Amino acid sequence: MNAIGAKPRRRRRVGRGHKQRTPPRARYPVQLPHQGAPRRAGQTIAADNDVASGGQEPRGKAAITSEPRIGEQPATRNCAATREVTAGHRRPYTPPAEQSQAREKAHMTDTAEQRLALVNAAIGTAATRARRAPSEVTLIAVSKTQTAAAITPLIEAGHRVFGENRVQETADKWPSLRADHPDIRLHLIGQLQSNKAADAVALFDAIHSLDRSSLVSAVARACDAAGRSPQLFIQVNIGDEAQKGGCLIAALPSLLVEARDAGLAIDGLMAIPPDGTEAAPYFALLAELADRHGLPQRSMGMSGDFETAVMLGATHIRVGTALFGARADG
Repeated sequence: MNAIGAKPRRRRRVGRGHKQRTPPRARYPVQLPHQGAPRRAGQTIAADNDVASGGQEPRGKAAITSEPRIGEQPATRNCAATREVTAGHRRPYTPPAEQSQAREKAHMTDTAEQRLALVNAAIGTAATRARRAPSEVTLIAVSKTQTAAAITPLIEAGHRVFGENRVQETADKWPSLRADHPDIRLHLIGQLQSNKAADAVALFDAIHSLDRSSLVSAVARACDAAGRSPQLFIQVNIGDEAQKGGCLIAALPSLLVEARDAGLAIDGLMAIPPDGTEAAPYFALLAELADRHGLPQRSMGMSGDFETAVMLGATHIRVGTALFGARADG
């Protein structure tokens, strides 16, 4: 309201030819909610409202954050030889609540049959979400350090595929079990010394840890001498970790050539993502490498992340804790 006695302020007319003044631009850019990095060609992301995937927040609850989201690729070095995936990435797939509850129950349930059923149900659910048949996934029960008495209930529950880390432990533990159940298949999932190649070829139906030229040569000689060839996987050091086995990504093409020149049929790739980081980008990278080299088998995923591995194309998952409980030291 105008002050008493003051003349009313006249409104300024905008005549023809005069432009309306626009308010000045903000001095600093407006902060927008986190949008994530641009998508790459062929990259799959979850829908905005796909809350079940765990990758997006429900509508109306978005918050500004610097944490990477499901639609982003992990930060990498611009290097053709290796890809270094950074930590802090969110999981792109969180199992539904009933799966998480089933996994917790698997650690507490009394019988091997119940634990096996719960793990198989989780595999089936993850495969269905990925539009895959559950039969495409081989469940390897990791029995390393487990006694024959601990393994027998799982065999009696109908399971037949087991994974071991050490040649000598396998030679001590499995002959009597296999005598009673000749359809059991054993997978070597631990590191293999070249001087143990002949024993490994004789004992195992699959070897997941070929990772260097000397071992390729030793396994090729052992296969020729034994007249048999296990299913073979090359282990890839997918996180470029000095303390882990596996060939570097840059060395994979030449190692594949060496293996084929030695007469070995390589069926697939195996990898173990770094501890404490999101596994999904590493699983996706291993699947990409397998596709690039025409290898149909992908051995990836363990008790804590096997559903994610199944979603991203795993053909073999290595599950110990969810089937046996916490393993003994050794």
